[in-house]
Amino acid sequence: MENTYRILIAEDEPKLGQVIQEELSRQGYQADVAYDGLVAEKLFAQHTYAIVLLDINLPYKNGLALCKEFRQQNSKVPIIMLTALGEIQDKVDAFNLGADDYIVKPFHFDELFARIKVFLKRAENSAQLTDKIALADLEIDLNKKMVTRAGKNINLTAKEFALLVLLSRNKGKVISKTEIMEKVWDLSFDTGTNTIEVYISFLRNKIDKPFESKLIHTKPGFGYYVREAPLS
Repeated sequence: MENTYRILIAEDEPKLGQVIQEELSRQGYQADVAYDGLVAEKLFAQHTYAIVLLDINLPYKNGLALCKEFRQQNSKVPIIMLTALGEIQDKVDAFNLGADDYIVKPFHFDELFARIKVFLKRAENSAQLTDKIALADLEIDLNKKMVTRAGKNINLTAKEFALLVLLSRNKGKVISKTEIMEKVWDLSFDTGTNTIEVYISFLRNKIDKPFESKLIHTKPGFGYYVREAPLS
């Protein structure tokens, strides 16, 4: 499975944090582990996460304080609390601060990963229904068929726009040339031409070339993706 969802694990038990990270990595996710609240806070500021797994009893800054802070900074990122505190009031406090889910330790990993997939699927569906797509300083208005970057209008052809929308709706996910051909050109076969490379070049000239930060990236042998920073 090839995906590039990035997940933050804030867990003060090193062994548990490592096990969760290894299993998420095995399933194809990018996973960062923070063993205290200050590191979690720093990572959250540095990266865009698809989901956050947040322990309550963290050193230096506890999970409830982080939950409130993360929710203020990002109203949409799913936050799942992982904690040994199973009292009703603890759950109420977490939900009031913006948590989306709450799993009491000890838990079955299958349950955790099932819940993660539910939230990621929900976020994916929501992103596809929205009228606008935003990535860094790039904004795509799907209704008006308009694209702006840093407030500057960018004129795209219909195919360029369709290609940009496909990549942006799948932010961080590598899209193969075959999938691009199917979804943008409605062709289920390789034409043997360099059409896609040419259109990617057109997009880069308009979207990236005038700006310092590059959004359109290539993963050699796999395809193309958009992201605020290239995949490692």
